[in-house]
Amino acid sequence: MKVFIIGAVRGVSDSYRRKLEEYAYTLEGGGDEVYLPHRDTKQDGRGIDICRDNMVAIEQADEVHIFYTKESTGTHFDMGVAFALKKDIVVIENVEYGEGKSYPRMLVEWETLGIK
Repeated sequence: MKVFIIGAVRGVSDSYRRKLEEYAYTLEGGGDEVYLPHRDTKQDGRGIDICRDNMVAIEQADEVHIFYTKESTGTHFDMGVAFALKKDIVVIENVEYGEGKSYPRMLVEWETLGIK
């Protein structure tokens, strides 16, 4: 299976980056092909190139796994691409949410109900 991992890239701690890498290595050890943006997308290019490269990788993925953080605009962008492409998702990390509409609540609905 091809898996794209959505998570924060810029301004993250080394421990956060290691957590994403360890998760990717676990999937790869089980035979999955994993696309991890901070590792697999050229990060020193133009913003539009980074977004396009991620879009192509999301399009090629069978499933998208999400480490959600509300502070990452790139996470929101990649989630929008995955949503538009009607990808199945697995929410690995989310944030607490209360009543009302929110991205964290929508992720749970998307994972549970799908969008196809």
